[in-house]
Amino acid sequence: MKWKTTLVLFVIAAGVFAYLFFVERNRPGTEEATRQAQNVVNFSRDKVNGIVIQNGDDQIDIRRRDDKWRLEIPIKDQADGSVVKSLLLDLENWQKDAAISAKEMEADKNKLADYGLANPKLRLKLIGPDTPPEIFFGKDAALEGKMYVRFGNSKETFLANQSVKKAIDKKPEDFRDRKLTDLIMAQVVRVVLKTSAGEMELQKKGDHWDILKPLHTRADDQKVSDLIAQVTTARIQQFVADDRGDLHPYGLAEPHGSLTLFAQDDKSAGRTDSSRGEQGQILQIGGPATAGEKEKDQVYVRFSPRGFVYTLPKKIEEILNSRPNDLRDRHLVRIDTKILDRLTIDAPGKGKTVFARKDENWTIASRNNAPANSGEVRRLIDRLQNERVTKFVEDVASNLPKYGLDKPQLTVTFSSFASENTAETKAGEQPFASVAFGKVEGENVYARVGDEPFVVAVHRNLLDQIFTDPLQWQELSIFNFKPEQIHRVTVTTDKESALVRAENNHWNWAKGSGPINQTNLQSLLNSLATLHAVRWIGSTTPAHAFDKPRLVVTFTTSPDDKTTHTLTIGAPTLDGMSFAKVDEREGTFALNNPDLNVLKLPLVGQESPSPSPTGSASR
Repeated sequence: MKWKTTLVLFVIAAGVFAYLFFVERNRPGTEEATRQAQNVVNFSRDKVNGIVIQNGDDQIDIRRRDDKWRLEIPIKDQADGSVVKSLLLDLENWQKDAAISAKEMEADKNKLADYGLANPKLRLKLIGPDTPPEIFFGKDAALEGKMYVRFGNSKETFLANQSVKKAIDKKPEDFRDRKLTDLIMAQVVRVVLKTSAGEMELQKKGDHWDILKPLHTRADDQKVSDLIAQVTTARIQQFVADDRGDLHPYGLAEPHGSLTLFAQDDKSAGRTDSSRGEQGQILQIGGPATAGEKEKDQVYVRFSPRGFVYTLPKKIEEILNSRPNDLRDRHLVRIDTKILDRLTIDAPGKGKTVFARKDENWTIASRNNAPANSGEVRRLIDRLQNERVTKFVEDVASNLPKYGLDKPQLTVTFSSFASENTAETKAGEQPFASVAFGKVEGENVYARVGDEPFVVAVHRNLLDQIFTDPLQWQELSIFNFKPEQIHRVTVTTDKESALVRAENNHWNWAKGSGPINQTNLQSLLNSLATLHAVRWIGSTTPAHAFDKPRLVVTFTTSPDDKTTHTLTIGAPTLDGMSFAKVDEREGTFALNNPDLNVLKLPLVGQESPSPSPTGSASR
């Protein structure tokens, strides 16, 4: 029978465990139990689905719907969630200062009336599971800031702080949400603005806004956001009336204009925009408020999701002054640098330069992927995407020859590149944006972006930043050696000097004589080994005067002296530098004066003076 005893003990143990787990674990600890005992009311905020306030003959009924609070009685409208949460928090922290037992209250039949609790004017009922009975609010006590309260199912009376009474003894409009809409800017994907000047429609695509109507073009993201924010951050000044009566007194029978916001999920919509058969939050703007002096800077509005007439600050009328050109993106071109792999500069008659991105750097693909001046390429991209339009010239590009855009003098094309076919893209170069430049007029040059039907003007100096000679895009590093790699160096001016590195790493004259200035020689080697151009000039011309050079430096980087490099310095540039070239690179570059001065340092040092013979001084 031992197994039966074991089974009984197991059942008892399981029962004890279940009791401890399901009952005792939910009982408050000593500290929490003490706190709850001191509370006027104990409840769980998460379980409260409604609040009913009876204030004399007036009733205020607030209910939670889809995790939002709404006023149901005496009017249906959005409730101010922060006010409701604050009230519930006050109730949670509401503590008793003293208690008068039901027995003591019954001993004196007049006490309920004396405390204002026999038939109280102000009552509060929480709606939801496990909520307490209705709370009655009585008279103020003799103690400052205190009052009498009791529950509707008991005569036990408490002395408590007046904070909760102050939180509920309000007009219904004090519980209404003064924030016009709970829609946030990030949710808005479409905007329709109607004014006496016409209709404008904007649509969000990805991270950017476009104007769809009355013309299809890019919009300024910040300006559209500012426009939307005027509605999503608007605060109601006065609650005027519902919108089911005569709207003529408010100028809303024929409003001055309207703005409709559309959200991605369309849940923000409360009614229908009958003109399009679509939902949306419609704000109609009427006439100036006239009810009183304090409303002189306010205007009547009607907001469809809430079905009321309100007043907002008069500043809201500014949205009706918006015109398409006010909201157009004044950036010349919109470039998605995350997908940019190819950049092409095409200047008819001057050739085409194609750049390819290689990790974070760029190569000149049209010159066998020679390294490009990546910093200059990045600066060009930044300049183009930050360039602002000085003027919107034509909204219909029907006369391209007038602006030299039928045969542009320069076109810049931005492309992505895929090495293989995929389900999303085809292999090869896929252009996604381009800018064509036409005639120059005054300080401006006419331009057109892709197939957009517009002609715009931009600053003509932008063209100076777009080199049409591929040689001007070469990397600025001319030589990239270590000084100790240089084996032999020859410097030719009006005479020739040559030095060679010996096996002991000492330098000897190959042509020349006298002591070697080791400091100047080391400076020359350091500068030569890491020589950089200030900029590339372009193709070599006779004006660079390399036929009569001022300085030629030849050096080798192999012990057998077969790997030779030659730097030739020609005439001065107009900005005080020097034209220079090297044999292994095509084109001419500008060399700065500090580098030139180092290359011209004298390599012959001063003779050490002979020591004076020791002798007696003459007398």
